[in-house]
Amino acid sequence: MLKQLLFNTDKRCLYKFVYNLGVKGTLSFNRFQKRLKKGEFFPAFHFISVTDDCNLNCQGCWVMGKKKNNRLSAEQLDQIITETKAQGSYFFGILGGEPLLYKPLFDIFRKHADCYFQLFTNGTLLTPDVAEQLRQCGNVTPLISFEGDETVADVRRGGKNVYQRTRQAIENATGAGLVTGVAMSVCKSNIDLALSHDFIQSLIDRGVLYLWYYIFRPVGENASVELSLSKQEIEQLRSYMVDARTKYKIAIIDAYWDEDGNGLCPAASGLSHHINASGYIEPCPVIQFATDRVGDQPLADIYRSSLFLKELKTEIPRKTSGCILMEDPIWLVDYVEKHGAIDTSGRNNEAARLRAMPVVCSHGSGTPIPEKNWMYRFAKKRAFFGLGAYG
Repeated sequence: MLKQLLFNTDKRCLYKFVYNLGVKGTLSFNRFQKRLKKGEFFPAFHFISVTDDCNLNCQGCWVMGKKKNNRLSAEQLDQIITETKAQGSYFFGILGGEPLLYKPLFDIFRKHADCYFQLFTNGTLLTPDVAEQLRQCGNVTPLISFEGDETVADVRRGGKNVYQRTRQAIENATGAGLVTGVAMSVCKSNIDLALSHDFIQSLIDRGVLYLWYYIFRPVGENASVELSLSKQEIEQLRSYMVDARTKYKIAIIDAYWDEDGNGLCPAASGLSHHINASGYIEPCPVIQFATDRVGDQPLADIYRSSLFLKELKTEIPRKTSGCILMEDPIWLVDYVEKHGAIDTSGRNNEAARLRAMPVVCSHGSGTPIPEKNWMYRFAKKRAFFGLGAYG
């Protein structure tokens, strides 16, 4: 894996990956920890959904069904990044919708060349020209969603020929020398593929450097609760990842477990929060409620004064180490109503949907399975990107 990173990655991309993400990312996490010890809070990094626009219609997507699609202005996005950098944090997850539909995107990447961005994309718009633009920026890693084989991918993503288009996107990205990742939202319809040797080996053969598994979370207009994993399947996924980390030449990322296999919630830990395309600051992308909005006051002041976000960090761990939306959706509705949080889903029915949603298992439901690989144990203790900060 290291050999592939060193010799197959564009040198500019390699430098930005090592310095902007590795060195500055670790320093930013250390600053985050120091703030917590002082009783202060500002996230280690932000997820930012730059637009609600998308060219697919996925099961379990949090932006589908909105009465009106929104998008951040370039000025708003620049403000978020600038204020976050002032706190010593330089890593950002860029989401949508489909972020490649956001016109100011590459201008932002170029303007903030001292940052590192993870671009969450369905891949269908990642053409050779787009890959070349990303190579020239150097400070972006595309994370390409891969949701199943020829049949499953079209159903999961609500499109046509998604499997082939995704494979082509991977080849475009690795061919340009980008630090390329693949993500899979593991659910009942794709778990067999997710846990197969052939799947991981095919990614390695194509030059993919990291694979990020995360658990399907039922949300949005087409929540598809029936796709949620059972406790047994979650334990099966966790066990497979722990073993895979000892034998495959690819980094395997998860968002949900610490080095001892205990569940964690990045929002409850304060590692990350989500800013949606309307500028609302949400605990995470799937908890679509907020009391605060970008621009109302500086971000540092918002995080200093928001009781909604502050109490969430103490209340959720009392309930679960997993996903509160999945394990106790009614409690979540009661909590947001207690704080007078508004529905930021754009559908105006999120509270009612959660009250009617059945309880499903999450990563906090299974038996802890400790890491076997010492490097992953070390990373999850000491590095921000190993502690579930991708979650």
